[in-house]
Amino acid sequence: MKYLAYYDTPDNIAENRNYVLAASNKVTYICSAINQAGIPVEIISASASWNSKGCKGKIVQVLDSTILKLFSCIGTGGLLKKIVGRTLFKLKYFLYLFSHIRKNEKIIVYHGMGYASLIMLLKRLKKFYLILEVEEIYADVSGSEKERKKEFRLFEMADAYIFPAQRMNDLINTEGKPHTLICGTYQAETNREVRFENPQWRDKIHCVYAGTFDPRKGGGQIAAEVARYLPAEYHMHLLGFGSQKDMQNIEKTVEEISRLHKCGISFDGCLRGEEYVRFLQCCQVGMSTQNPNASFNDTSFPSKILSYMANGLQVVTARIPVVEESPVGQWMHYYDESTPEKIAQAIMTVKADGNNDSRRVLEELDKVFVADIKVLLEV
Repeated sequence: MKYLAYYDTPDNIAENRNYVLAASNKVTYICSAINQAGIPVEIISASASWNSKGCKGKIVQVLDSTILKLFSCIGTGGLLKKIVGRTLFKLKYFLYLFSHIRKNEKIIVYHGMGYASLIMLLKRLKKFYLILEVEEIYADVSGSEKERKKEFRLFEMADAYIFPAQRMNDLINTEGKPHTLICGTYQAETNREVRFENPQWRDKIHCVYAGTFDPRKGGGQIAAEVARYLPAEYHMHLLGFGSQKDMQNIEKTVEEISRLHKCGISFDGCLRGEEYVRFLQCCQVGMSTQNPNASFNDTSFPSKILSYMANGLQVVTARIPVVEESPVGQWMHYYDESTPEKIAQAIMTVKADGNNDSRRVLEELDKVFVADIKVLLEV
């Protein structure tokens, strides 16, 4: 089975390829589920390097039955090099797929606008069976009507779907094509027993926001502002990524709050892999604070919720239908007003060291998804 995505692994830091860690984590998990169903996977990555030097192509063993193909690229630089590099990379990617895809072959494609036109062209030429993984409608974030029309043309071409929420299926899959639902990664992490290794973690309740600092989604900034309303026994951690301006704004907010308020607050960088897991497991409360009024919340499930649950955290989130109606909805701690003060109040109602069955919930959901994806691939 071929799986197309912007994908790389966290340990390939030197090549600095263009991919989103949360998306790659979910792809890895889905590949694991497909492998458990007895089907090997080849991930064909559309991720090129941001480095000026570029890098060679290679094949990487990701899981026992999953391999990753990465293509060579010349890197980035001035405008001319950027245009030439991007064109050559897309041509290389297209030619590889054109020569390796067979008619009616089932292929999973992670929805991305960067290669949407290429996928639609290949679908017309090769007539493969397109299983489209749609995590969000990008035009709901960008507000671009042109992008929306292009997205929905791609949606219509799909033969089957993987969605994060039933609401997205209702919106996109109007013809009732085969589909399965998976709101995130149902892979529970083993307890590393790290919370009390360092004395700095022992005397406070540690809350964490891990995700984008993009102001259009709003989660990072409001998570920082919550610290203004928490007492001294709490510490707010911010983990994530964004543009240079986004990062500067977060760092400025952290500096101001730490100077004026009793609650601890820190920006702890963008962590990956084992370092990320161990950091989360030092915390007790995970925060999903993106703007509940944004249109993308009608269909897009916040992947960070399952990352928190996988590491045994209790989750505080806005009360939005896509979360409430999800398989993990009953396990959330909700707030109804998206203000720093109300979110702080919700955090303080959480028994941070109470019994939490989040890992066991995910283990059950994992079994269900393995069975579901096997049915989808056998249709």
